[in-house]
Amino acid sequence: MAIAKNTICIWYDRHAEEAARFYATVFPDSEVKAVHRAPSDYPSGKAGDVLTVDFTVAGIPCMGLNGGPAFRHTEAFSFQIATEDQEETDRYWNALVGNGGAESACGWCKDRWGINWQITPRTLTEAMAAGGDEARRAFEAMMEMGKIDVARIDAARRG
Repeated sequence: MAIAKNTICIWYDRHAEEAARFYATVFPDSEVKAVHRAPSDYPSGKAGDVLTVDFTVAGIPCMGLNGGPAFRHTEAFSFQIATEDQEETDRYWNALVGNGGAESACGWCKDRWGINWQITPRTLTEAMAAGGDEARRAFEAMMEMGKIDVARIDAARRG
């Protein structure tokens, strides 16, 4: 197996494999590539425990590290998943939130392991790129949302 030049390393307390397998069921172009067990005891685990998991999320190479409870996730890191329509937005949002996660604002949510996600319909990204009044209207509409409502963003774009 080739090792990627750049890999996102995500610290988990002890559920890296469970998280990686969940992501592989939710997002296309995602899979668990390898599970590595600790060769000896370490500060937050024992020899034979799952230490790291190599996986991809929507084509992005990641490594989950079961490092123990020393560090917690914040919104300073998030996955941003671009969606094509409300159906795709709902599917990802509901999978993340409905599996023990939590809703947040402006298209953000958190999965059950504390990883932050932005489920962002392309229409919102396109509105922001358009600039001017279109971007302002879409932005103001987004600021009132948890999960993004594609129809409301489209309406705001039109004015």
